[in-house]
Amino acid sequence: MRGLLLVATFLAAPALALPALAQISAEIPPPSQTAQGQVSVTIYNNNLALVQDVRQLDIPANRSRQEFPDVSAQIRPETVTLTGQGIGIVEQNFDFDLLSPQALMQKAVGETVTIVRTNPANGQETRERARILAANGGVVMQIGERIEVLRDDGLPVRVIFDRVPENLRARPTLSVTVQSERGGRRPLTLTYLTPGLAWSADYVALFDEANGRMDVQGWITLTNNSGTPYMNANTLLVAGGVGPGQQGPTYGGQRQLRQAGTESAGRERLGDFYLYPLPERTTIANRQTKQVSFLDVANTPAVRAYEYRNAWMGTAEQPQSANSVLRFSTSRDQGLGDALPAGTVRVYQRDARGNPQFVGESAIGHTPMGSELGLTTGQAFDVKVKPTVERRERINSTRWRTTMRYVLTNARPNAVTVDLMQSGLWGDTRIVEESQPSERRSADDALWRVQVPANGEAVVTATFDTRF
Repeated sequence: MRGLLLVATFLAAPALALPALAQISAEIPPPSQTAQGQVSVTIYNNNLALVQDVRQLDIPANRSRQEFPDVSAQIRPETVTLTGQGIGIVEQNFDFDLLSPQALMQKAVGETVTIVRTNPANGQETRERARILAANGGVVMQIGERIEVLRDDGLPVRVIFDRVPENLRARPTLSVTVQSERGGRRPLTLTYLTPGLAWSADYVALFDEANGRMDVQGWITLTNNSGTPYMNANTLLVAGGVGPGQQGPTYGGQRQLRQAGTESAGRERLGDFYLYPLPERTTIANRQTKQVSFLDVANTPAVRAYEYRNAWMGTAEQPQSANSVLRFSTSRDQGLGDALPAGTVRVYQRDARGNPQFVGESAIGHTPMGSELGLTTGQAFDVKVKPTVERRERINSTRWRTTMRYVLTNARPNAVTVDLMQSGLWGDTRIVEESQPSERRSADDALWRVQVPANGEAVVTATFDTRF
C-alpha cells in the first residue's frame, strides 16, 4: 500500500485520549535509551549467543508482571531464566509482534477506525468511520452500508486508529509474571539464548617472499542481526560451535592443515573451546558489523611452495597449473604463537613499487597452536604439470600395471620445488618402479618433491601395481 499512510492517532473522547497517549509515550523510549541493564554477551561461531542482562527493578510483594523490553527479537523463550533474591517465575510471554503499519492494520480487523481523505484540488479533508473486515494482501472495510477496498492509487489517505493493541510492542518485549516474598528494589538477572549474533575471524597477511617472512593482523568480525542492540556489553567470543558434534573438515575438505599442533595456547578455555574476550565493553548495534583486532604478529617465518595433486589414472590434455601455497606455523617459537579461530586468511604482497597487492585467500578451520599450515591461495601462472597414463596392462586376472608420466615445467627465473602427489593408491597398491624416490604420505597418497630448474622442466615416471 504505497499511497497509504497509517497513523496511530487517538480520536476517542478527550478524557480517553490523554491517558492513551501517556501510556504509549512511556512504552516507546527514545532510540538513544535502552531498558537493558548490565549486559554480557557470549557469542559462538554457529550463529548463537548467550545474553545475560542484570536489571535493577522495583518488585512489589506477592504476584506481579514484570516487563523486559529490548530483548533479542529472536529470543528462544524456552531458554529464558530469571533469577533474583526471593522471587519465583509463574508465567512468561514473549511479545514478538512489533508495532508497524501492517501489524497495526491486521490487529484492527473487527475494529472501527477513521478514514481521512484529502481532496488534492483544495486540500479539504473528509472523515468517515469504517469497520475493518479483512487485511490480507489489501484492506477490506465497511463504511455505513457499503463495502470498500482501501485502494493503493496514490491519493492522500490516512487511517487513524483509536488505540494501539496491548500485544503490539514498539520493541521486542519479554513479560514475566513473578511471585515475590517481599517488595523492594533489587537486581534481577535475565539469561537467554538467541540466534542472530555471530562472529568470525579474518586475517590479513603481508608476505615478503624474498625474505621468507610475513606480518599477520587478525580481526574479530561481529555481526548482529538479532533485532536489538546490546548497549555497552561485556563481550566474550567462544571459538567453537556448541551443539551436536560434527565429524570431518570444517571448510569443504580443503587440505590446509598439514600437521595439527600439540602446543597449549596461553588463552582461557571453556571445556574444549578457547575464549577470546574483547578488551573493553562495546555497543553491538542491530544490523551492524563490527571489527576488533585480536592478533598482531610481525616478521614470522613463511615460505611460498607449489603443490599438484593428481587423481588416480588422471590424464590432462593440457598442462595444469600447480597450486600456489603459503606455508607457515602457529608455533610459539617459529610461528604466530597462538591458536587460530576459524576464518579466512587474505594474503598480500608488495609489488615493485612497494604497494601491497592482493594475491589470494584461503579459509582455515579452528587451528591449535603449533600447527603447520599450507594455504592454497591460487594457481601458479608459470608452474605447470601435465600428467599422462603412458601404459596400462593386465598382469593376471586380478592385477594391473599402470605407468604414469608427469612433466613439470617452470617459466620462472628461479628454480622451484613442486610437491607432486598421486592419489588413489588404495589397498595393496605398490610402486614397482619410479624415476626418483617417493614418500608414502598415507595409504592413499605418494609424494615426490620435484626440483624444477629455472626456465626448465623435470620429468617423473612411476609404475604402479594395483588390483584395478
